[in-house]
Order: sequence, then structure tokens, then C-alpha cells
Amino acid sequence: METEEVEETPLVSLNHVSFVCRSVTQSVKFYEEVLGFVSIKRPSSFNFHGAWLFNYGIGIHLLQCNSEEGMPKKKAFINPKEDHISFQCSNMQALKRKLKRKGVEYVTAVVEEGSVQVSQLFFHDPDGHMIEICNCEDLPVLPLSSCPVKLKLPSPPPPPPPAADPSSLISSTISFNADDESPNARCAVKAEAVILENLFADMMPISF
Repeated sequence: METEEVEETPLVSLNHVSFVCRSVTQSVKFYEEVLGFVSIKRPSSFNFHGAWLFNYGIGIHLLQCNSEEGMPKKKAFINPKEDHISFQCSNMQALKRKLKRKGVEYVTAVVEEGSVQVSQLFFHDPDGHMIEICNCEDLPVLPLSSCPVKLKLPSPPPPPPPAADPSSLISSTISFNADDESPNARCAVKAEAVILENLFADMMPISF
């Protein structure tokens, strides 16, 4: 039985998130001092006030609002169920101490999946945009359906040379049954490859 070919979506990664803010200067100070972002140059063709920041492989783009009417209302309390962006954290306790030093109010939550526990912190930036800090990478990534792309399973490659680039180890560390052509098997291979690729990318130092 023939299966329908699905065109692959050529996305690579999340590039940036954009926020409208009441004060670009105040928001830049928050994202630099609280979250460790670094201000970078914006395109010179922009004719409106704003700022770009970057760190951890993602950008934060800030836009100065033209009127208070276009801004979200400041929240009276922190609701973790509201729209938010989330950052992975390697030391939740250190982040809690930093938020306390900076006078940033936050709430905590815990997510459980089997024997895995994930800690979460939620707080607002100066304009009420929700931010989450967590150790969510402890949760396994388990696809619920087959991938929307058809993958051709290759034969297991030979072991890489000792001095090989870490990224070349990705394909050699993927475990699969080459005889299994099911959609779930293809999806598992792709998911594992993406996870390993991101892991090696995070291990490589980044300089500005």
C-alpha cells in the first residue's frame, strides 16, 4: 500500500521572541541584569525605537509602545497558566537567590511524571510578560504520533575516529532497528537525533 509523501517543513530553530514594552531602557536593564542577556546591534534600517538582546541561542526583541492602550494590563498576581516563554536552568536554587536579590516576585510549581520531578519558577518582566524558569529537560521527549516526514533509515555507520568532532558522533549514537519501517520508528530516530544535536550544541562554548 502506497503512503503519501509529506513535504518537510524547513524550520531550523526558534530565533527570537518579541515584546512591546513601556520603557525599552527599563526592559533592557531587566533582561540583562536578571536573565543575563546581552544587547546586540539592531539593523540600521529600523526607524522606530527598540532593542535587541541575545543569549542562550535565542534573541529577545523589544519594541517601544506608541501608547499605553497598546500595552497589556499589569497583572495583579502571577498565574502560571498564562502565555509565557520558558528558559531551561541548570541551578534553580541559584536563580531563586538572584530573583530575591533583585526584588523580583515569583511563584513556584512542581511537575511530576513517574519518578521525574521538574521544578518551575514563574515571574513577570517589567511589562507583565510571563517568564518561566525550569529544569524541564529532565522530562523525556516522547512523540505521540508519527513524524510528518518520511525518513529513510540508514545502515549503522562505522565507529567515528577518536579525534572526531563531537557533532559527528550524533549519527553513531542513535539506536534503532533498521528493519523497522514503521512511522513511530522513523519518528523516534528523528527525535533522538534532534535531542542529541541540541545536547552537543549546548556543550560548545559561545562567545560574542
